[in-house]
Amino acid sequence: MRHALRSIEHLPLHSTASSRAIEALALQTTRPHELMQQAGAAVAKLALALQPHARHIWLLCGPGNNGGDGLVAARLLQAAGKQVRISLCGAGRTAPPDAAWTLQQAQAAGLAIETVLPTSPLKADLLIDALLGLGLSRAPEGAIAEAIRLINGHSAPALAVDLPSGMNSDSGQAALSVQARHTLALLTLKPGLFTAEGRSLCGDIWWDDLGQAPAGSADAQLLGRHALRDWRRLSGPRGHASHKGSWGDVLVVGGAAGMRGAAWLAARAALAAGAGRVYTCLLQAEAGVAALRDRPELMNWSESLLQFPDSWQRHIVVAGCGGGAAIAAPLPDLLRHARRLVLDADALNAIAADAHLRQLLRTRQTLGRPSLLTPHPLEAARLMQTDTAQIQADRLGTAQALSQEFGCTVLLKGSGTVIASPRQKPAINGSGNAALATAGTGDVLAGWLGGLWAQYGGDDPAAAHALACAAAYWHGLAGDAQKSGPLRAADLIEGMHALHASD
Repeated sequence: MRHALRSIEHLPLHSTASSRAIEALALQTTRPHELMQQAGAAVAKLALALQPHARHIWLLCGPGNNGGDGLVAARLLQAAGKQVRISLCGAGRTAPPDAAWTLQQAQAAGLAIETVLPTSPLKADLLIDALLGLGLSRAPEGAIAEAIRLINGHSAPALAVDLPSGMNSDSGQAALSVQARHTLALLTLKPGLFTAEGRSLCGDIWWDDLGQAPAGSADAQLLGRHALRDWRRLSGPRGHASHKGSWGDVLVVGGAAGMRGAAWLAARAALAAGAGRVYTCLLQAEAGVAALRDRPELMNWSESLLQFPDSWQRHIVVAGCGGGAAIAAPLPDLLRHARRLVLDADALNAIAADAHLRQLLRTRQTLGRPSLLTPHPLEAARLMQTDTAQIQADRLGTAQALSQEFGCTVLLKGSGTVIASPRQKPAINGSGNAALATAGTGDVLAGWLGGLWAQYGGDDPAAAHALACAAAYWHGLAGDAQKSGPLRAADLIEGMHALHASD
């Protein structure tokens, strides 16, 4: 058993369909009822570790195999001296063979099993949610829905078995779901645990593979700290004889009037990430606009120079941060000529609204000029010509669809940022928290991407994917250092910079 969100290595994620196939194979290769007994033992073990002093434990079990796992755990917890109460919902339904056998074992052990829910929450120090498992197709209703409300209305913490009941295991979305303090994923990790509402609903996420090595390839991966190692392999060590020209140039184009700070944040982030030189082109700027005094290393780039691509096309161009409507004018040339291009914020909005710009973006792939898009859900919705509800309902699929349509790497921001690239396994970022939900943190991420990319000399699209994974994890890791309250974007840059020495 391991804590999924503290992993060093990347972890495999399996969809509902893949998880069912893995479970079916495991059942074929183990003795009857063995897998369910292992699952229930894992639940009991974690419950005892999380709440060692709990005396009263209330288990709410459904009629299927998820409920069977809970019944095994109940028997073991009672044997450990705990006072156990069981509410069995949907007892009139035909149970799967393993769950039916487990119910018989629980009854034989003398466990008190109630088939009618109490009108008010029972006394408990810990709740165990074993109501629903994989493959939820509609919102919970009836007794299951009432049980979920009882769990959420209780003051004791809840441990969810496999996933919080009511949450979609693929998307992380839910109409009505248990709000768990802890979740123990069994056999496989599911994508929905880590994106959309998943992290909020699951609390701390644990994983026990029950001793089964998943067959076949994972559908996605959960990023661990090795994301930083992967980037360092690409960039290589800083040789003693290297100089600023060895580490690439970044040009940030954006910062229209009233939004100058967005471009400065991106530029400062690129510099802190390690780019050799960073230039900032402020759009529609009056003459004499100078760099921020606290970062005199940053250099100005006149907007008039954008009409001469030979002067900037070898730079990593980060376009759109605070660009407003003004970004539309230079964007066609940036799309045509930039060797490597990070597109954020208003650049994405301009592309979403203009068919010609969309085609220019698609053409970049055929010319061997990689692009990296960093939309938040609303920007992704504009690009996909839909709404944010549809984006959030399938974040993994959305990122992959955008990646395929435009032939680029897509970093779909939000809780559980998704990274997708053509011919690459998609990834969900496991770092970060709500401290990052402040103005400017997205600009920092775009600039950091540019700064990392500048230090890698090639144009391999696979490298863009690895760099995006590293930047997303790095960004979130600095956010995790903020234990409470919001994190200001300028402070985030310094936190990210400090992590250079941590790995």
